[in-house]
Amino acid sequence: MKRTIRTALLTAGALIATLGVPATAAPAGASAPRIDLRVLIVSDGGPSTEAIAAELDTAGTPYTEIDLTRSDRPVIDAGYLADTVGGRDRAKFQAVVLPNDNPFPANSAEMAALVAYEKTYGIPQVDAYTYARPEAGLQYPVHGGYSGSVDGVRAEVTAAGRAGPFGYLDGPVPFEDNSPTVGESYAYLSTPVAGADFTPYVQAPIPGTTKRGSLVGEYRHDGRRELVVTFVYNRHQQQFRLLARGIVRWMTGGVHLGTSRNYFAVHVDDVFAADDRWNTTLNCTPGDVDCTDPNAVPDPIRMSPADVDHAVAWQRERGFTLDFAYNGAGSADHREDNNGADPLADRLLAQRNEFRWINHTYTHAFLGCEQDTTVVPWRCATNADGSTKWVSRFEVADEIAHNRVWGQLAGLPLSNDELVTGEHSGLRVLPQQPSDNPNLALALGDTGITWLASDNSREPQQRRVGPATTVPRYPMNVFYNAGRAAEQVDEYNWIYTSRAQGGSGICEDNPATTTCLPAPLDPATGYTGHIVPLERRIALGHVLANDPKPHFIHQSNLAEDRIAYPVLDGVLDAYATLFADNTPVVNPRMRDIGRELQRRAAWRAAVRDGRVTAYRVGDTVTVDGPDGVAVPATMPQGTTRAGTAFGEAYAGERSGWTTPVLTPLTLTLPASAPPSTAGAGGAAPATAPAPDTRVPEGVAEPVLPGTAD
Repeated sequence: MKRTIRTALLTAGALIATLGVPATAAPAGASAPRIDLRVLIVSDGGPSTEAIAAELDTAGTPYTEIDLTRSDRPVIDAGYLADTVGGRDRAKFQAVVLPNDNPFPANSAEMAALVAYEKTYGIPQVDAYTYARPEAGLQYPVHGGYSGSVDGVRAEVTAAGRAGPFGYLDGPVPFEDNSPTVGESYAYLSTPVAGADFTPYVQAPIPGTTKRGSLVGEYRHDGRRELVVTFVYNRHQQQFRLLARGIVRWMTGGVHLGTSRNYFAVHVDDVFAADDRWNTTLNCTPGDVDCTDPNAVPDPIRMSPADVDHAVAWQRERGFTLDFAYNGAGSADHREDNNGADPLADRLLAQRNEFRWINHTYTHAFLGCEQDTTVVPWRCATNADGSTKWVSRFEVADEIAHNRVWGQLAGLPLSNDELVTGEHSGLRVLPQQPSDNPNLALALGDTGITWLASDNSREPQQRRVGPATTVPRYPMNVFYNAGRAAEQVDEYNWIYTSRAQGGSGICEDNPATTTCLPAPLDPATGYTGHIVPLERRIALGHVLANDPKPHFIHQSNLAEDRIAYPVLDGVLDAYATLFADNTPVVNPRMRDIGRELQRRAAWRAAVRDGRVTAYRVGDTVTVDGPDGVAVPATMPQGTTRAGTAFGEAYAGERSGWTTPVLTPLTLTLPASAPPSTAGAGGAAPATAPAPDTRVPEGVAEPVLPGTAD
């Protein structure tokens, strides 16, 4: 059993006090300054500052980015950083992110302005990727440290890191090593300079020694605080995804707009129905329009009652709920062919309350254009005048309503506003059907559908279809037509090997395909040795990216060899080793995912258009946004709104969405929250710029596994 962890985490303010860092409020008799809840990112075009910007953007945290490579960029001076509003001093940014500890020329007036600003208002600075050197509180790597690749290295969060900004992690921070031929990570490992006020938060072993070097640490000096990061990363890499939340928490003191969760939802399509099996001789799936051999006979894969029992036991053990997208005709047809018997449906209905259920249409019919399957690939049938023949409004509505009634009569606990059409049909499908079936939107209105599944590989953005809003789903590369591992490997080999190796040649025709194989996988070991780790890594990447979009597989993958479970277990097991108990996986249903994506889009538009004002004065946070737009925020434990606890507990903080308000939102921070000012005024001399830091190919060009992305 996973060990119990310490949940009473120190706040950032308490940690500052523990470490003896100056953190004083405004002088007696002076009014507290206003600190705007916005981050300043100074970028040199590198991947590390881009990664931090992407993290803020996904969470909904406002930031301003200055690109040092642009000649028309604004000049950073005292007026750019601070001013006075209503007689009160205002700091325009709550944190500063630099590409390294000093990206400016020697004796730069801009660096001097930043130093003075940080000291005056207690503004923290993140050095996104810097060389280990005394100016950053660390010894040069040549003095017993290390400069080089850290691909595959297992770093660890220190006790100070777990008690502070990285308290949501269990300890391990494994670095990716996705390719043996591509350098993916580079780091400078070093120990603090003697006498420096430096606290490592994340460390890794220094090769050839018994010491551990800092990868992330806090350096306090001259009335300033810097988070010193000495490894390079991009926004997709697991090591960054694990640490991103803590970087933001550190630089904002846990007080910022935006919110983040680790989501994982899995839809299982075609429940009650059957899925046709891949034919390893014909290299196609009999029953599909492109499997034209006249002797090809469909070979259906369908769950059994034992598979239902296994799914129930698995869910209970994992504390995770699957979403079953069902087709009622699958059971009706089975009973008709078997003298009224359907043991699978009987067992599913007996266990109906163990799962969440989604309407997947009654027969899984194609609901777009009428398909002309006399050619391969199929094309849309046309009328005499050349116009497209569409499946009618009545047929689309009947597929939805018939399945809903069947489910209601069977006692399924449905949410009637959710729908997954067969193959996401009705929506545009390139190249054959470049527009939606115009009857789809009408039928969705007829049947009260407000959340409609779409395929993320085709349409990653949410959009409106009549009264409904799409919910993009990630297709897992666990094939619908495989119930056994050997079938999955055979089809995988066919798709992703060259024609000379007996494959389809898709990789020769489309070099951008990222799952191409240098040689066919071993049928006996290829699934567990290659496909499972790859799919686990892809899915876990989505989980760690504050991405609520669901994944989808098929009922065939829960049958026979039950090939979906090694992937799902791999995701959940890896997650459990990485995160503390205060940061559980969030497992939402489809409509909740849709609402989350919808709220994010509205909030992002409001921030982008400059319609949001947010600031902190002392222990009060004020947010003023457009009417009707909910506000996402993350605050320390103990934060209240009108005397009531704000948000939900997650990752050692309180976070969530507020209901839209007509007046500015006011939050009261707890006494333990870090003060809004720290340190003494006055600028320190700017140091010399850091030397160039190496960016390996795998960071500049991310090594991303899998076509399902």
